[in-house]
Amino acid sequence: MKLKPALTALSLLLPLSSLAGKGASAPPVAEKKVVVDTYHDTKIEDPYQWLESSSDPKVQEWTQGENAHTRAMLDKLPSREAIRQRVTELITWQSPAYFGLEEKGGTLFALKAQPPKQQPLLVTIGSLSDTASVRILLDPMEVDPSGKTTIDFFVPSPDGKKIAVSLSKDGTESGDVYIYEVATGKALANEMVPHVNGGTAGGSLAWAADGKSYFYTRYPRGSERPAEDVNFYQQVYFHRLGTPTDKDTYAVGKDFPRIAESELESSHDGKYIIDLVGNGDGGEHALYLYGPSGQWQQVSKFEDKVVGARFGEDGALYLKSLKDAPRGKVLRLPLATPTLDKATVIVPEGKATIANFLPTQGRIYVVEQLGGPSQLRMVDLKGQELGLVPTLPVSTVGGLVRETGDDILFINASYVQPMAWFRYSAKDSKVTKTAFEQTSPVDFSDIEVIRTEATSKDGTKVPLSILKPKGVKLNGNNPTLLTGYGGFNISITPGFNRLSRAWLEQGGIIAIANLRGGAEFGEEWHLNGSLTKKQNVFDDFYACAKLLVDQKYTQPKKLAIQGGSNGGLLMGAVLTQHPEMYGAVVARVGIYDMLRVELTPNGQFNITEYGTVKDPEQFKALYAYSPYHHVKDGAKYPATLFTSGANDPRVDPFHSRKMVARMQEATGSKGRIFLRAAGGGHGIGASLNEKIEEEVDVYSFLFNELGMKYQPVKKVAAPASK
Repeated sequence: MKLKPALTALSLLLPLSSLAGKGASAPPVAEKKVVVDTYHDTKIEDPYQWLESSSDPKVQEWTQGENAHTRAMLDKLPSREAIRQRVTELITWQSPAYFGLEEKGGTLFALKAQPPKQQPLLVTIGSLSDTASVRILLDPMEVDPSGKTTIDFFVPSPDGKKIAVSLSKDGTESGDVYIYEVATGKALANEMVPHVNGGTAGGSLAWAADGKSYFYTRYPRGSERPAEDVNFYQQVYFHRLGTPTDKDTYAVGKDFPRIAESELESSHDGKYIIDLVGNGDGGEHALYLYGPSGQWQQVSKFEDKVVGARFGEDGALYLKSLKDAPRGKVLRLPLATPTLDKATVIVPEGKATIANFLPTQGRIYVVEQLGGPSQLRMVDLKGQELGLVPTLPVSTVGGLVRETGDDILFINASYVQPMAWFRYSAKDSKVTKTAFEQTSPVDFSDIEVIRTEATSKDGTKVPLSILKPKGVKLNGNNPTLLTGYGGFNISITPGFNRLSRAWLEQGGIIAIANLRGGAEFGEEWHLNGSLTKKQNVFDDFYACAKLLVDQKYTQPKKLAIQGGSNGGLLMGAVLTQHPEMYGAVVARVGIYDMLRVELTPNGQFNITEYGTVKDPEQFKALYAYSPYHHVKDGAKYPATLFTSGANDPRVDPFHSRKMVARMQEATGSKGRIFLRAAGGGHGIGASLNEKIEEEVDVYSFLFNELGMKYQPVKKVAAPASK
């Protein structure tokens, strides 16, 4: 499963709050137990390999001591309570967000994030003109009052009368599927299929045409596989309602790779089903099709570079292909003859990168990446240009949903304007904002967005978005927060983050880097930041940091950086390569030991993105930047806050433990190294309260380390909820 920027129940560790007031003046010293591993005749010493065992009482004791040390620092920081008040006001702003919109059987379904609810709700929407038409179908808090259960995904039946919902708990992402009646909101008795979703290969489901059966992703059960393989060898099985799950039948997947990741999707009527199978997380996909014949057939192989598929309304399957088109092209494949030699190019490769697309009755709407921001282009089914749909400047377009004919719904948001659902009318070429829009607790019109480019080590131009309060002078003294990701073909796109106000209103600047490894400029951009070329990502980030200093936005001691997951790896790499460049670092749920990451379940899925130590050249590249192995004794590292989640299925918390132990041993500066080891997981499914607690800690830490004096702001008035 791809690593994603993330947050943080408890399994092995004490709650962070329970450690308040029990802090020590110094962190516990981790014992050194040197183990020597040999890779291709290279001997590597590892003094903290023993910290990899979460079940070891000594590891638990050390971790609890680290948490106590961290709490002793965080809980006494100046302005912490004022920062808590502001962060809470912003995060709990009660204007709801609606996402995952889907229509089936004339009913609109969506997830609704509605503070103070701890988890998003599953709702139906009667009319996009009236927010009062929203009806709650499932509130996870009623399933689990602790707020630790979340909805992984939902899939309505073709007639819209039933809905399959995957629920997981405590950040594990291990989801079981339940079936609910849409009319009553009641779960069907004795209808539960276990472990359909997971934090390694994910999970999905597709209904058959009868609305009484479905295909789903199934992980090995019982003694079918050895214990070490229970998160691998995902296959697709068929389930009929009312039948015990142990009677479910195999459909497809025995020949899939060990690290297969299936994405199932039905045609609107359920007569056809596709399975887009990922070969781990590196971006390779194969496509399988199920039709009225009752048979599955393979449409494309990994080498065919078909990476996306959508059903049209004209008896065809539309495909996104990277074959001889690294920025993407769209093919049309008739369902009557579903072999690639019958596919025709409808949208050829252009200057922009195809991120997504939606075929309607007579058009194809194409979301195009422009180095971070996106635009929405239209063509007819013959590929003739129809122009652009008007959208916000420097914004993100997403969530495309068919209405009738060629009318569509879409989301649009920018750095300074909250997300809203818009309707585009093809007949009169008009865009209308629906009633389903978020509001902001603060007017962002005083913030300017600057788009610029940094020049990386090899001359590559790297896009950078800078959010700056109007009137702030470029004198090198502004506290600045730089973030990035750079991996897994994930584009970092503009989005409205009301929490950013807590930084900006204090005179701070925020910068977002679009690094190689993402999809901002297509597959070539991705490949130049993966495998043996991963160092390019870190060079890109350093170039962005240097631009901010050179152009007097800030100076190193006023420059903070943060990233999560793969972005946590980014933090570890740039921290060890250029410690002099940063004043403070927040590294969330990151990977730091690149030589042992593939020994974890999800690390196996990451091999197609990062590489493997088994390959000599890939080993050299991994070892060359592995953060844990490049901590230097006596180096002056800036203050760094590492976070981890005990139940994280994507990044094992041992990475943070080992990195903290090594850095605390090595650092020769007054900068301090802290571990915030929480429960929960990778951040997916974290409760509202967990999010607040983490952000209060992060903002308090950054304000303190950058010497920012918190100035109280006018309190936010409680809004009327839409």
